[in-house]
Formats: sequence, structure tokens, C-alpha cells
Amino acid sequence: MIGAMTYALGQGTGPLNGIKVVEIAGIGPSPHACMILADLGADVIRIERPGGQLLTGGSHDLLNRGRPSVALDLKKPQAIATVLELVADADVLVEGMRPGVLERLGLGPEVCQERNPRLVFARMTGWGQDGPWSQAAGHDMNYVAITGTLFGLGQDKARPHFPTNLVGDFGGGSTYLVIGILSALLEAKASGQGQVVDAAIVDGTAHLNAMTSAFLAGGNYQEERAANLLDGGAPYYDIYETADGEHMSVGALEPQFYEEFVRLLGVEETAPDRYDLANADALREIFSAAFKTRTRDEWCAIFDATDACVAPILRVSEAPEHPHIKAREIFVEHEGVLQPQPAPRFSRTEATLGLPPAAKAGAQTREALAAWGIADVETLIESGAAVQVD
Repeated sequence: MIGAMTYALGQGTGPLNGIKVVEIAGIGPSPHACMILADLGADVIRIERPGGQLLTGGSHDLLNRGRPSVALDLKKPQAIATVLELVADADVLVEGMRPGVLERLGLGPEVCQERNPRLVFARMTGWGQDGPWSQAAGHDMNYVAITGTLFGLGQDKARPHFPTNLVGDFGGGSTYLVIGILSALLEAKASGQGQVVDAAIVDGTAHLNAMTSAFLAGGNYQEERAANLLDGGAPYYDIYETADGEHMSVGALEPQFYEEFVRLLGVEETAPDRYDLANADALREIFSAAFKTRTRDEWCAIFDATDACVAPILRVSEAPEHPHIKAREIFVEHEGVLQPQPAPRFSRTEATLGLPPAAKAGAQTREALAAWGIADVETLIESGAAVQVD
């Protein structure tokens, strides 16, 4: 069972215990990646600008959990020198700036890896380190849009719908950044040499969507929303409204699961052959009418833990109380905030929650720099290169 722990600087209980990470704070995918690394036991030190980052921060910003916040003014030479001292003892540096920003600060890969040849220098961007758009601003939906992924999202034939920033920032972004970091760390153990990880959301999202490319190549994909097997084109893989205005998800693809679905829905005698595509609209109408005869909770009682592949669509606030979610303790209250536990789980090196998100950037500057072996932290603070917020 994954649990919570009392925070101690430099300690983590997961499988990455002993791995040291310097995070140059950004927004979106790079802090999410560093949250994952910290959740899994890495000793991560988060370097923020004095005053914090736009759109981030505060004691409820879970993407910043698990590591101390250190405020450094990277416009000052003493602050740059401090980061290089941290890098000298680190395994990984993570940054999410536009290409070239760290080079101009004197913290690019060549400088850092000269100080520490085994360093994994992990870079998170939307467009990548090169290409005609590499210096352009962008956000999740822009990156997802040009990979062809956004076009097919949603069941509205008239226009696509974007799923907040889950597919780009976190699916194609932070997830692939973590994969790259772990792969480079494994290689560095054998070679003794670090390398640069260029994680771009456009790269990861295209890779994430490989199955659609496969369907298209095989002639099994229509470039139209709600017209394919997994996008709502099939009535047995769709969402249905219940009597109380709530919704149920249906994923009864395989024949044996479909048989269980129509039996429990009470339409096995009236549902026409699902393999005849001409029956799709009729099937959808039958399913819709049936689901509207009961409330979501009543359907939950009928479909609970069956092979019908039916599950309620829950709000974020409802999810922790679902019996399965609750039994696995997927959410836990830690430091007064209900939040998801670290994932995945490990049989021997259990991951645990540690330091809560800092209320303000620089809340642990003095303590964290000292724990990483930086000498004369007080002089840094007095010079303004470092900021301690009490």
C-alpha cells in the first residue's frame, strides 16, 4: 500500500531513492514530471525565480509536491554559480524553458556536463529544440492540433473538443520526459556519460497517437469524428445519459462483454445484430432509451464489478468515494489536501508522499541549499542571489 510520510530533506522511499534532480522551475509538464520523480523517491530541488512562476504556486499546487522550493535570482552570477554547484552533485537537470534560454544564462548542456559528465540534461518544450516553430509560443491544444491528434477528439462531427491539457502537457509531454530521463539514467550507469533528452510535446503526442496512425494506414480509420470504433462511432463504445441527468460509460467491444452488457441493460431481446452497420442508429436509440429508465446509481448497482464494461462517469470530487478507488486508496488526504497517491506501485520500494507544495517560492531556500552541500547560504541570501521566504 502506498502511504504518506513525514518529510525529511534529501530522502525518498521509492525506487528512485538516491537519484538527485535539479529542477529549473517551469509550468505544466516539467513540474508534473518532477512531481513523478519526487513521488518515486528522487531527491528533487526546485529552483524558482523570486516571487514564483506565473499560473503556479501555493500550498494546493500538487504539481509542486515532494520537493523544496529554492528561490534564486538567475540574473546574478552568484546564483548561476550555485546552480552549477548543485549540478556537480546531481544525476539529472530538468528544465522547461524556450530553446536557448539556459544557454544565455550560462547553464546550457555543455557548461553543465563539463561540470558533471554523467549528468542527464532533460529539456521539456512544446515544439522541440529545433524546427521552424521552436521559438514560437504555444500551449497544449496548439501542440496537439498539429500532430493530427486534436482533429479526432470528441463526438461532435462539427468541431473537435480538447480534453483540457491532459493529452499534450501530461500525455505527450511529462510522461515522455520521465521515460527519457529514466532511459538516459539507465544508459549512464553503463557508460558513465550523461546526455541531453529533447522531450517535445509534439513528438510525444504523435507517438501517443500511434494506434490511430496504424488504423489509418490499414484503411480502418475515417477522418471524421464519431465515425470509428473508439470515438463514439460504435454504439457499444459510447456515453449514455441516465434518468437523473448523469452519465455512464460503455466499452462493451468484445462479443462476450457485449452479451453481458445487453443482458444487464435488459435489451438482449430487442437489440438488433450489432455487426450490421445499418443497425447502428437503432442500437444507439435502444441503449439511450434503456439508460434513461434508471438513475446513475441504480445502473451502478446493476453493472457493479461485471464483465459488461460499464462504469459511471464521476466528478473529481466523487471519485475518491467509489468503492474500487477507495479500496485501493488511490486518493489520500495528506497535509490537509485530498490528492492522488504516487503511481505506479512497487512490491519492495514503496513510494510515499513527502513534502507538501510550498506556500511561496523560496520557502525552503536556506534548508534545501544547506542539505545539498552549498556553503555559506547566508551570504547568498544577503547578496540577493538567493531569497528565503518565511
